[in-house]
Amino acid sequence: MYIVYILKSHNFPKSYVGMTDNLERRLNQHNQGYHFYTKRYLPWSVIYKEEYNTRIESRVREKYFKSASGRRFLKKEVFDKIK
Repeated sequence: MYIVYILKSHNFPKSYVGMTDNLERRLNQHNQGYHFYTKRYLPWSVIYKEEYNTRIESRVREKYFKSASGRRFLKKEVFDKIK
């Protein structure tokens, strides 16, 4: 099982889109500063996730979220609902 996830920084207006097969481990890595981008905006929390059966499916969805139309979807369906 693969998970596409959206993180939101607690202290900055930043978000991060990623993919993993172990969300708990990956979130811990982000919050411990293992990733170049996310270590600058600690701490992070998961605000959205989707599960997929294959790595290919999850990678396609991750790339969609990083596109202009995917960012519009996230703004409308995720970020506007958590305010």
